[in-house]
Amino acid sequence: MPDFNYEAITQDVPTENIDGASMPVSFTSIGGTRRQRRASKRYKGEASWISCVINLLNTIVGAGVLAMPGAMSKFGITLGIFIIIFCGFTSAFGLYLQSRCARYIERGNASFFSLSQLTYPNAAVLFDGAIAIKCFGVGISYLIIIGNLMPLVVRGLVEEAGGVWVDRQFWVTVFMLIVIPLSFLRRLDSLKYTSFIALVSIGYLVIIVVGHFLKGDTIPDRGEVHWVQWAGPVQALSSFPVIVFAYTCHQNMFSIVNEINDNSHRSTSSVITGSIGSAAGIYLLVAITGYLSYGDNVNGNIISMYPPNVISTVGRLAIVILVLFSFPLQCHPARASIDNVLKWRPLKPTSPATLLTPLPPTPPSHTPMSDTRFAIITSTILISSYMVAMSVSSLERVLAWVGSTGSTSISFILPGVFYWRISDPGLGVLVQKGDEDEDVWEEWHERVFREPEGWEARYMRWGAAVLVGWGLVVMCVCVGLNLFLAGAGGGH
Repeated sequence: MPDFNYEAITQDVPTENIDGASMPVSFTSIGGTRRQRRASKRYKGEASWISCVINLLNTIVGAGVLAMPGAMSKFGITLGIFIIIFCGFTSAFGLYLQSRCARYIERGNASFFSLSQLTYPNAAVLFDGAIAIKCFGVGISYLIIIGNLMPLVVRGLVEEAGGVWVDRQFWVTVFMLIVIPLSFLRRLDSLKYTSFIALVSIGYLVIIVVGHFLKGDTIPDRGEVHWVQWAGPVQALSSFPVIVFAYTCHQNMFSIVNEINDNSHRSTSSVITGSIGSAAGIYLLVAITGYLSYGDNVNGNIISMYPPNVISTVGRLAIVILVLFSFPLQCHPARASIDNVLKWRPLKPTSPATLLTPLPPTPPSHTPMSDTRFAIITSTILISSYMVAMSVSSLERVLAWVGSTGSTSISFILPGVFYWRISDPGLGVLVQKGDEDEDVWEEWHERVFREPEGWEARYMRWGAAVLVGWGLVVMCVCVGLNLFLAGAGGGH
């Protein structure tokens, strides 16, 4: 990321507030020096459209795709299809709001942290802390999956295998050596090739599921199939998190916006549509064909239900490859969030007039990490992840709480809250023409007044509020479910 040097040059232009009182409007970020504005205009990301779609799609689609048939068995086919599509739409809207909010941040510096400093400065550390914990936990779960699956892969290929070849700690160590260099890449775009390999692995898993359905060799083991009837509210709610969190990728959206070479509204929107649409298509295909293969007898991992043979063994290896190349996609946002937490300092809230202008982050946020700091944070993440993965074989309960709080906040609550705050139409009257520098006004007008106007702006704003409400409902349902399952487990 280029190193921008912003000077604190503020030009105060008197304007009238809502009550008629005069108050200054700061054009610090949109004005500054002409050299800075030219540097900002010269900044251009290097990531292609297809690279962004591949990385975002790989962030979305993980091993959870194998649980889709089991989730659909609890909802029935009709309701299951609706839930998968609806959850995809809500996640896509959250990504869209992020792309709109990014327009208020200096090109290349968009992040949850920079938005927090414009809207809720003293809460920035909480937001980034939640992101760091969530991504760190998911990354560890990937290493645990590798350690648990590789012994099965080895035994599937060589039945008499034993010793170190079926030791989970050995395989965690081996694959950690592959993860390390990938995790030290600074740019998300650098992971496009490994993400493509991961998507090939997903393709193989989809082929296995669809192939068995078309072959019909699972019919003798198939239970009852329900097209409309569901299994009941408790069973459906227990599978709800599988679907609603299956689209979580919002921790990498700002990196996509920063790195894409064409960050126009059409380009970023098409990235969102392409990635979420592709993920929804994969989920629907696997959910429907997998459920029709086994009916109500399907479990939470459909690959484990197929007869042991070379095809299913390679399928397990495909899962290993998938989570292996997904780990760096969790390390990337975790590192950025940890860096933001470490450099965070309490700030005074931004004044309404200043908030309206597309301000860049405060000075600490647009200073890229030094090589030393980058190496220390990355090494800490890797070492900690390795130690936890070597010590435990399951993080199911921890991830359930992290997902119900962290994933919900990142996907729904924060995008809605930030857009609601930063697009407040009542504050727009505070900004008037008055800057003698036409370049400043032209840049400001271009970046702000391209926001939706009239009825569209009102619907967008209220849509953001509805998304926040949806996020709170999801959080309450998932937290309540965790408490219920914890109580049920404690009773045994």
